[in-house]
Amino acid sequence: MADRQAKSKLWLRRALEVLLVVALITGIRAWQQRDIAGGAAPMLRGTLLDGRPNIMPGKPAQPVLVYFWATWCAVCRAEQSAIESIAHGNPNVITVVMQSGNRDEVAKYLGEQGLNFPVLNDPDGRISAAWGVHAVPANFIIDSQGQIRFVEIGYTTGAGLRLRLWLAAVLG
Repeated sequence: MADRQAKSKLWLRRALEVLLVVALITGIRAWQQRDIAGGAAPMLRGTLLDGRPNIMPGKPAQPVLVYFWATWCAVCRAEQSAIESIAHGNPNVITVVMQSGNRDEVAKYLGEQGLNFPVLNDPDGRISAAWGVHAVPANFIIDSQGQIRFVEIGYTTGAGLRLRLWLAAVLG
């Protein structure tokens, strides 16, 4: 009988610990996304680092990944190989480097890291402010109707991003 009560108390304690962790994670995510844009994606236009103009269409033919990052962000650095892989041969990936210096400094970083994805420089934070981005990395999946379908703040796996792009194509 005493053994049964001990197991019951242990189970209850573990359940409360799990509930606390879930509540903590939910609270952190809500705080991180407090000002994040929702609904229709804000305008995203400018000149890429390679000199090409970039204008994200209001209703793209395929889902678009918009990735906000910074050269000084260690978590971004860990995620960049996944972004590079997704961007390879996929014109529907736009990256925005925020508050990371001028064009030459960002280009130097890209060269050192061996990155070739398209980059809009946001040295003064205007683009990121329009999207409500306060923390990086931040990933937005835009569906074919131009709506923000998914938002992820913090590290996201390549498989997770590909799944969200696929879901946006299926659902959107």
